Amino acid sequence: MADQSLLRGLLARRSFLQALSISGFSAAIALGTPPESREELREPIFRVSKANNPPVDAAAKVAAHPLDPAIDLANETLIKVQREITDYTAMIVKRERVNGKLGNHEFMEAKIRNRKIIDGKLAQPLSVYLKFVKPDSMAGREVIWVEGANNGKMRAHEGGATGKFLPTVWLDPNGILAMRGQLHPITEIGFENLVAKLIEKGEKDRKHSECEVEFKPGAKINGRACTVLQVKHPTPRPHFEFHIAQIFIDDETKLPVRYAAFHWPTDPADKLGPVIEEYTYLDVKLNPGLVDADFDPNNPNYNF
Repeated sequence: MADQSLLRGLLARRSFLQALSISGFSAAIALGTPPESREELREPIFRVSKANNPPVDAAAKVAAHPLDPAIDLANETLIKVQREITDYTAMIVKRERVNGKLGNHEFMEAKIRNRKIIDGKLAQPLSVYLKFVKPDSMAGREVIWVEGANNGKMRAHEGGATGKFLPTVWLDPNGILAMRGQLHPITEIGFENLVAKLIEKGEKDRKHSECEVEFKPGAKINGRACTVLQVKHPTPRPHFEFHIAQIFIDDETKLPVRYAAFHWPTDPADKLGPVIEEYTYLDVKLNPGLVDADFDPNNPNYNF
């Protein structure tokens, strides 16, 4: 009898230990963490169980960079442009500082057909037609460039008084003649290229601190409501390209209709600084249905 009582006691004790072990293991599964102090459940979400997960990289605990919302917005805009915009027309106004000299505002009537990639293949090349309207020295200049066509060259003729005596020529977009007085070649024009370049600049600047980012609603471009995304680097550093950059985003179309960048000012009264470059898209008409003839120098409406 004593032996049976002892046996029953041992069996009961073993059952109790098994139950305790199982309940503790179940609790750990239910909480996703070992049954430690409840204080851990109030920690930030990147804090995880030491027992069930590898150590968190210190970089994961670094606060988000001020540029993150801007980069996210730019990526969303790039997808929108690629998916929803086939072509567009606009009046492009540009001004650039080349070799230290700030040029005049240039006004160009533009027709642009977006690049389209289908199944990894170029289904529609980026195509550009420009006709200069101002200043008078450039008025009448025309340029056509189609990606992948004409051995990569652009067709151009000069405007102004000298244009009457000069022939139409084929030029390398990156060559000396085509790039005279220009910061960027024609191959980089358009909304898609602009947004891609903004993403590239943002990712580069994201590697550094000293960056202030603001979203300012209530601006207007040619009467259209816009929100200004402003990026500011207060202190000149070798790795920064500008002091302030402003991107005007059309509230309706969500497109960046103006980009302007400024150097660090030497005059304390100058809040922005000297202009580096600025591009403004006016009277934008999306998806008008441009055709091959719009990018053909033989178009009878052109003067090539």
